[in-house]
Amino acid sequence: MELPFPLLTTTRLRLRQIESSDIAHIYRGLSDPKVIKYYGVSFDSLQATQEQMEWFRNLEQNKTGIWWAICSPDNRIFYGAGGFNGISREHRKAEIGFWLLPDFWGQGFMQEAFPLICGYGFERLGLNRIEGFVDSENLNCKRAIEKLGFIHEGTMRECEFKEGRYLNVDIYSKLKKK
Repeated sequence: MELPFPLLTTTRLRLRQIESSDIAHIYRGLSDPKVIKYYGVSFDSLQATQEQMEWFRNLEQNKTGIWWAICSPDNRIFYGAGGFNGISREHRKAEIGFWLLPDFWGQGFMQEAFPLICGYGFERLGLNRIEGFVDSENLNCKRAIEKLGFIHEGTMRECEFKEGRYLNVDIYSKLKKK
C-alpha cells in the first residue's frame, strides 16, 4: 500500500507535494538570476522546466528523495521548494536542498521550513545525517544553515565548474543526535 505524501505545516507554511500545476512557479524560481546564482540547476523555458518536474517525480518513485512545494497555509502563494535528494538507506543520510523566490527572502521561511524537513528526515526516513552543500561564495546561505545547527565540515576546493570557472563548495552536516 502506497502511503500518502506527507503534508508538513506551521502557522505560516504548508509544505505539500509538488504538482504538475506548479511548473510555472518552478520555472519562475529556477530561471531567476538571483535564485540560480548559487544553485546548480537553471531553466530557460517552461518546456525545459519539465525536466525538473520529472526529476521530482523520479525521486519519489525511486525513493531516492522527496521534495515539497513551500506555500502559504491556504496554498495560494508559492514561496519555493525544499527537500532531500541522494537518500542513502544504507548509510542513513541524505542531501538537503532549498530555494525561495526572491520576493520571500528575509522573511524567516527557511528558518521555519528547514526544521520541518530535517525532522521528517530524522524521524520518518530514519536518517542519521543530513548534508548540505553550499557554494562557498553564498554567504547568506552559509549563515542561515549555521543558524539551523548545521556544522561546517570543510571545503571541497574547485570541485564544480560553472560559467567558465571552478567553484569551491562548503560541506555542512546535521546529525540526529545532538
